Amino acid sequence: MASLRWSFCFLVLYATLLTHCHGRRCQPEKHVALFVFGDSLFDAGNNNYVNVTAESKANFEPYGMTTFKYPNGRFSDGRIAPDFIAEYAKLPYIAPYLHPGYHLFVNGANFASAGASALGETHQGSAIHLKTQLGYFKNLARLFRRKLGDAGARKLLERAVYLISIGANDYPGSSISNSSRPSPSQEYVDMGIYEQGGRKFGFPSVPPILLLPSRRAGTVASKDETEKITELIKLHDNTLSRALQELERQLHGFRYSKTTLSTFLSERINSPSKYGFKEGEIACCGTGPYRGLWSCGGKRRVKEYEVCGNPREYVFFDSAHPSEKTHQQLAELMWSGPPNLIGPYNLKALFEL
Repeated sequence: MASLRWSFCFLVLYATLLTHCHGRRCQPEKHVALFVFGDSLFDAGNNNYVNVTAESKANFEPYGMTTFKYPNGRFSDGRIAPDFIAEYAKLPYIAPYLHPGYHLFVNGANFASAGASALGETHQGSAIHLKTQLGYFKNLARLFRRKLGDAGARKLLERAVYLISIGANDYPGSSISNSSRPSPSQEYVDMGIYEQGGRKFGFPSVPPILLLPSRRAGTVASKDETEKITELIKLHDNTLSRALQELERQLHGFRYSKTTLSTFLSERINSPSKYGFKEGEIACCGTGPYRGLWSCGGKRRVKEYEVCGNPREYVFFDSAHPSEKTHQQLAELMWSGPPNLIGPYNLKALFEL
């Protein structure tokens, strides 16, 4: 019965997209779905439905305290960047793939999981890593082919936009390890998404790890360690850029948008008032120096925490994640930023292609 309801809902929704008809032949209008992969920056609540500890969940108060008024698994006081991007693209919020009540996959799906890595060597057993997320996506692509036929599925997947935020958790403990592969996520683009039809991608690079409240609250890094971490973040960003340029040359129809997240956050941390914030270094929710101890909500190992009165005044909501206002500014940059800040395409251009 559940399968029949799923099929009925799927086909009814897709039928609403069929608006250009000529005789007996109808072609779908240019409907563009949104598929989201990655870690806690983009997780809309998938970890609510897997067996992980509270360290990797945000399904308790005060998460979700502003826009939604209830905790839903987003590591934010409200919406996250994919929510705003969906709004700009005139899509509904893209729900977590594992949500048992979500079946409207023609609009897209969110596979992201807090703690996820590209290499799958960190946070073992506490996240849905990128390889597994891509497995879910392949299962969904097979479902599209069954429901829509090969041509219909291919059209939907080629028109879709794919957001991928991954890499920070490949640097364990919020510090950089000796990784010889600083931009591993690109290995999976042609292996997992492109071969299924994906052509349009959006990537934020890794955040400025040393500037997160969680890092500031920990042991002060030595000068050598600081220089090493700073250099490897630059290396990651440069390697990501080169990998994307190479994929664009190698893969027919591949288009991408890249945002330098380290620059975006560093600017707001160092000059918060310029961007409408009052506080750039201290988190809204947490405890200890900079409210940087991983304690927001009191469900993790550290139980004590405090929460600010107005998260919109803060760049960070908890010790490692941006506030809704920061997410909105990131989404605005990704959506319509100029070529000197984001490129070679912005997301608006990708949705219109």
